[in-house]
Amino acid sequence: MIKVENIVATISLGLELDLQKMLIALEGARYDTERFPGLVYRMKSPKVAMLLFHSGKVVCTGGKNLEDVHTALDLLVKQITAAGMPVTRKPEITVQNIVASADLGCVINLTAVAISLSLEKVEYEPEQFPGLVYRLDKPKVVMLIFGSGKVVCTGAKKTEDIGLAVEQVTKELRDAGLLL
Repeated sequence: MIKVENIVATISLGLELDLQKMLIALEGARYDTERFPGLVYRMKSPKVAMLLFHSGKVVCTGGKNLEDVHTALDLLVKQITAAGMPVTRKPEITVQNIVASADLGCVINLTAVAISLSLEKVEYEPEQFPGLVYRLDKPKVVMLIFGSGKVVCTGAKKTEDIGLAVEQVTKELRDAGLLL
């Protein structure tokens, strides 16, 4: 089973934001220019963090599905408009990264995997990191494969890419006799 852990998306609101005004309007928001140039707003439902910048750019992180991102954006637009900064156009959401996890269901010999998969696409240095890094071309994602059989997929732009990547890695490992 594949589980989406995090979606990072960017949004352009098409207007400059008065972050001091937003700090007052958004309950629980934090704005400390000494530490970070944007305002940090953590929503409870959906549970996401929004990073708002003076330019009107927003980064949404923490969504578990695209619906969370859309819901969070709709709520944010309502709050920004209520604070006296009307958003006049529908903001476009661009997914930058989707991180997901899955379990291949068996223990994997990572040394054997490193030897059998394409060397230019594999990084395996167990002294530095306990997983094997496997870079796929299609879909263009990075798979972290662990000896426990767990995998983490990062770099996807669409949720479908995650399923394709897990299928591809499973097939390649099975074809190499490395999955039982």
